[in-house]
Amino acid sequence: MSTTTTPAADRRWLGLALIAAAQFMVIMDTSIIGVALPRMQAELGFTQENLSWVFNAYVVAFGGLLLLGGKLSDVLGARRVFSAGWVVLLAGSLVAGLAGDVATELVGRAVQGAGSALIAPSALTLLFMLFGSSPKELPKALALYGAAAPAGGTAGVFLGGVITEYVSWPWVFYVNIPIALAILALVPSVMPAGAAASGRRVDVLGAITVTAGLAAAVYAVVRAPEVGWDSGQTWGVLAVAAVLLVGFVVGQARGREPLVRLGILRAPNLAAANLAQLLLGAAWIPMWFFLNLYLQQVLGYTAFPSGAALLPMTLLIMVGMIGLAPRVLAAIGPKAAAVTGLALLAAGMAWLSLIDPDGSYAVDVLPASLLAALGMSLAFIPTLGTAISAARPEEGGLASGIVNTSYQIGSALGLAVMTAVAAANGADQPGDATALTEGFSAAFVGAAVLAAVGVLTTLLLFRSPAASAAAAEDGADRVAA
Repeated sequence: MSTTTTPAADRRWLGLALIAAAQFMVIMDTSIIGVALPRMQAELGFTQENLSWVFNAYVVAFGGLLLLGGKLSDVLGARRVFSAGWVVLLAGSLVAGLAGDVATELVGRAVQGAGSALIAPSALTLLFMLFGSSPKELPKALALYGAAAPAGGTAGVFLGGVITEYVSWPWVFYVNIPIALAILALVPSVMPAGAAASGRRVDVLGAITVTAGLAAAVYAVVRAPEVGWDSGQTWGVLAVAAVLLVGFVVGQARGREPLVRLGILRAPNLAAANLAQLLLGAAWIPMWFFLNLYLQQVLGYTAFPSGAALLPMTLLIMVGMIGLAPRVLAAIGPKAAAVTGLALLAAGMAWLSLIDPDGSYAVDVLPASLLAALGMSLAFIPTLGTAISAARPEEGGLASGIVNTSYQIGSALGLAVMTAVAAANGADQPGDATALTEGFSAAFVGAAVLAAVGVLTTLLLFRSPAASAAAAEDGADRVAA
């Protein structure tokens, strides 16, 4: 196990601020492009079906490389990997902002995703290094960390609207650059320095394989409505994705120093919590994506009003994660809190599916989005905390990488599937408000189903704290295998 040097107590909270800033930026880079999508589509030449790749290029790279980021944090030291991630994110933001065509834009977004894949797991590892020894302070630190995600979402939709409306869309990427430079300047003085684990290798081939497999799967699903679900191209690419992903699992099982020690998934509640995070991402991100499009392409909102319209939802998530979720978690436990949150999320999605071509924000969007936001705020913290705490301390980086991967893979695959569902139900007809609404409504129904599946899996698979502790004690030797 690596030795660490922890900053003085009065600097731990500044360190937490940088960690929260990391989560803030990772999510902001997802949400800030939402309001800008129609402008980017017009200027760069994206089709309606392929527009989701502005999001997916980031998320596929992010989700596919998170395991590598987590492993590198354990091997090279979390602080070193955290800093490297900000350098990569800065470079990707510059490329994405300067892009003049679809291909360059997607390359920039993928590089941004790679940087975030280094930042996210190392940030969580640093959080546990700073606060893991303090049972009273750790829940507060996790709550602030969790709240940084909706805060990033809030800033993203608001800044995205302001920048797109009054400046130009490339600045939704350039805004990352000064923040990255400021954080890089502060890291050495406030973050704990973990010693590198000498003599250990990193499975780069495994990281490439899982990323390529995920990208192939998302590409096949997004393209299927255009080329046909029964086409040779669709099934051929899906077959390639399956071969790559199965190859990744086989390689991890047989490798001497795998990217993922598969035995970690036998830790009580870890697999269940990761499945809940996957379904949470698969339900939430399509809702956010299509709600942006509904506001602009059907209700006729311009960029700034569209961003402002989503502020109540994201503000409620932030308040819910800081003020409400910790109390609910303490009162009823992680399983009941996660089930309640996922159920409310499913109900909010189902309500959103009732949108109308001649609808209004106050009736069709606001109340349903607030209900979904309340569900998200209650489900996120217990599933995240359970996934991280289930792992051994020396595998904190790996556990962080796995849970972040679960959420991001769920986001990418969920959006890919719901994009296909929306296109099959009319969302591939820009300019036709009725057809677009029917397509977006179908996507909301699909997202509601995914959240409902999350409720069922959490009910069936989550164990109570007592049962988890007993299982951990009885199966410690097997988990370490």
